Amino acid sequence: MAGAADVTAGRRDGLTGLVADGLARRRSAYESWFGAHADALARCCHAMAERFARDGRLLAVGVSPTARSDVRHVAVEFVHPVIVGKRALPALALVGDSAPPAAEVRLAARPDDIVMGFGGEEEVREALATARGTGALTVAFAPLGAESELLVADEDPYIAQELTETVYHVLWELVHVFFEHRGLLQGRSERRSHDAGAASFLYPFLSDAEDDLEAVLADVAGSAALKAREVCDLREATLATGETGETGRAALLAAAGELRRSLEAGGRLLALGNGGSATDATDVVADFASASAGHGRRAWPALDLTADPAILTAIANDIGVEAIFARQIIAHGNAGDVLLVLSTSGNSASALDALVQARRQGLRTIALVGYDGGQVASRSLADHVVVSPSQHIPRIQEAQATVYHLLRELVDA
Repeated sequence: MAGAADVTAGRRDGLTGLVADGLARRRSAYESWFGAHADALARCCHAMAERFARDGRLLAVGVSPTARSDVRHVAVEFVHPVIVGKRALPALALVGDSAPPAAEVRLAARPDDIVMGFGGEEEVREALATARGTGALTVAFAPLGAESELLVADEDPYIAQELTETVYHVLWELVHVFFEHRGLLQGRSERRSHDAGAASFLYPFLSDAEDDLEAVLADVAGSAALKAREVCDLREATLATGETGETGRAALLAAAGELRRSLEAGGRLLALGNGGSATDATDVVADFASASAGHGRRAWPALDLTADPAILTAIANDIGVEAIFARQIIAHGNAGDVLLVLSTSGNSASALDALVQARRQGLRTIALVGYDGGQVASRSLADHVVVSPSQHIPRIQEAQATVYHLLRELVDA
């Protein structure tokens, strides 16, 4: 028995080390990238703000499963701002559903638009070349010939993707700074859609007066670097260790062990979330369903409960929005499956109902939540709960991306 206990303890120590190493590598990657690129990021924010001020739109393009999740994530962030006072800005996700990406861009892009490319596929390169031909501003996270290339690369594809997510979150957050300095925007529109409107009290210095562009760019670059440090700190708080009680790291390790046992026994991973968290659920499923021999990862069965708009809208229309996931669990969930719920608040009615239904059907449950854990934590609705203690939604989502990427690694460790 002592020998078995030693093996278990040794394995636990190894997995704990994997988490600690993952956090350290992320902090190093973030410090390096933002140290080198914060100024370029600030200038990209300014260029994008000029296009939005001329009634331009953001068209995000990607074709791989991972890129599609990012494309939809950045589009929903711009269209549906979750921070009070931020403007809703027009954005579309182009993922090749209706035509090849270059054809979609040719049909949709206007001269004042911004076309943002995700992934290094030739189809995305062709789409950006088409966009440049229309006069649109092009932005990319890979060497695709875009005017603004925020090159994000790391030998670990999960870290590279997390960096990409933080970068486009920062673009979304800080592009608004330039609307507070409208004199810095060339050819700006007078449409109310780009005024502060009812939220003008949040922008006491809003005016058309010219400002010092370089000073504003320096402030934006400094803010971008600060946000990068914030997410690194939040990751570590999320996966902290402690002497008593179940910490985030202990919850993650326990969740990974249970998920591995379930998958080996023939179970599946089901994932869900709302808004940006829906795109993260898509990413989770893409990660688990794909193998990576170079990183020692095998493919596991996984189902994205956010994927089918016909099912989601049918349930929402005929029963109610709160039932969009619970009804799918009734249809697809089996004892032995594991449900992963992503929620920044921990209070989403559709997520809460899904967890309740999953427990009724004998599924095991994992929840990644923000704030103080919300009702998911207070009502103990999930078997394993990892809380990212923050009220800042972009940082919560970035920390949660790290958690589910580490979960993926731990399952195969």
